Amino acid sequence: MKTIDYIPTSKIERATKLVQTGAKVGVNYLKYYGKKMVNSDLTRDKLNEDNAEDIYDGLKSLKGSALKVAQMLSMDKSFLPQAYVEKFSLSQFSVPPLSAPLVLKTFKTNFGKTPYEIFDEFNANSVNAASIGQVHSAVKNNKKLAVKIQYPGVANSISSDLALVKPIAIRMFNLQGKDSDKYFKEVEDKLIEETNYLLELQQSQEVVDACKKIDNLVFPEYYPEYSSEKIITMDWMTGVHLSEFKNSDPIIANKIGQALWDFYMYQIHVLKKVHADPHPGNFLVNDKNELIAIDFGCMKTIPNEFYVPYFELIDPKVIDNKELFSKKLFELEILRADDSKEEIVYFTAMFYDLLSLFTKPFQEKTFDFSNEEFFENIGKLGERFASDTNLRKMNGNRGSKHFIYMNRTFFGLYNLMFDLKAKITVTEYLKY
Repeated sequence: MKTIDYIPTSKIERATKLVQTGAKVGVNYLKYYGKKMVNSDLTRDKLNEDNAEDIYDGLKSLKGSALKVAQMLSMDKSFLPQAYVEKFSLSQFSVPPLSAPLVLKTFKTNFGKTPYEIFDEFNANSVNAASIGQVHSAVKNNKKLAVKIQYPGVANSISSDLALVKPIAIRMFNLQGKDSDKYFKEVEDKLIEETNYLLELQQSQEVVDACKKIDNLVFPEYYPEYSSEKIITMDWMTGVHLSEFKNSDPIIANKIGQALWDFYMYQIHVLKKVHADPHPGNFLVNDKNELIAIDFGCMKTIPNEFYVPYFELIDPKVIDNKELFSKKLFELEILRADDSKEEIVYFTAMFYDLLSLFTKPFQEKTFDFSNEEFFENIGKLGERFASDTNLRKMNGNRGSKHFIYMNRTFFGLYNLMFDLKAKITVTEYLKY
């Protein structure tokens, strides 16, 4: 794979790259509508493929928060066209890496030494590269290690990158008023946390210590003495990325799926803090068919005032009780005091349909995530809302800021469970 010798770090350079990407997308639309005039049966598939290609090519050269947004979008398989999902999924663990000279320079800048002065062996060529950092193999005292190095300039460009994306997001999600700032601030704060590898080191050690009791779940050991704010070192874990894991045995699928489900339920319900980045690049399967969990840069703390009403909506007695349901929607800021009667009726019905479907995995003692009808219904619901013209007329500021990463967690978890085709025991976490 071609390597990168330079990453744009200034606001002007990054803004210019995004403008160039936007111009390419504009040309794609002109070509599409020109062809559409000649062939009225032309679908949007080719347009989506061209746009996805150009957007991804622009973002992968910027890396950082711009590419992280693509990674987040790639998890939303039910609401995003397939062309975007396939292309943006590459941002999870397969993007052009930094060149070896830039790696050595970055290491010396952040650690004060070259990697060859610290490790017995070090491979300056990246093993895999993602949105914020890339991983290298190393050896110390006969132990193979994984060394993650953060891209230069990533932390300093987060605020300016999001400022460039903000006007697009406001139009896309129909956000109105100053209230929308809380959502951007939530994303910005989390991205800034993800660039602090000392914080990630601490969070990783805490998660490993708390969750190592879970069956069929394995973690690397972390090494503070070989880590810094921009570099983190851990055990090298051998396995297959979850997205590349091929399996036709339901017993194995259920074993891995149960470990994944237990891992998330224990974090959410016991730790009240969750690994909010459940994409395939963060999970491996080893030769014992155990799940390996890595990369704990994005951890979301779940405050009690959000946790309680959020999970009370799992109960059909709450969902089907109009008064209780409305009360919970207000507590979670889905309904607002300044809503019109029309908005209250509309969003109450909308979230009733959403929650009735999304909470199905919690309604029985076991749930089969190979059930294609469940995911087809999610897709149909997404299409329904995407084509609803009434939704665009209403204030899109819906829900507590905590929804951003909690919804991301469950979207990602559900998609991973579906890919595994796992049947799991839903209440298993209660044994802890």
